[in-house]
Amino acid sequence: MADKFDKENVFTLTDEEGNESEFELLGELNIDDNIYLALIPLDGDEDEYVILKVEVDENGDELLVTIDDDEEFDNVADYFDDLFSQEIDYDAVE
Repeated sequence: MADKFDKENVFTLTDEEGNESEFELLGELNIDDNIYLALIPLDGDEDEYVILKVEVDENGDELLVTIDDDEEFDNVADYFDDLFSQEIDYDAVE
């Protein structure tokens, strides 16, 4: 999945087959000079989110791309999991 990156909270992404879906920004991380975004589908399961990496193409345009390296993905997912678990007030859930 890749598409142009803009600074809004809602992104319309196009997959490899040309299907468009809207996502809301949950969080942004900067790790080792790379920017990663956690996005949740507006029309999907609210418990699952996707993680995409911001890259710059040859024209200087920012793109959102999937993370192909398993180790890189696992590291970024751990950061987001830690970030999101800190935001939960477990005393309020009871």
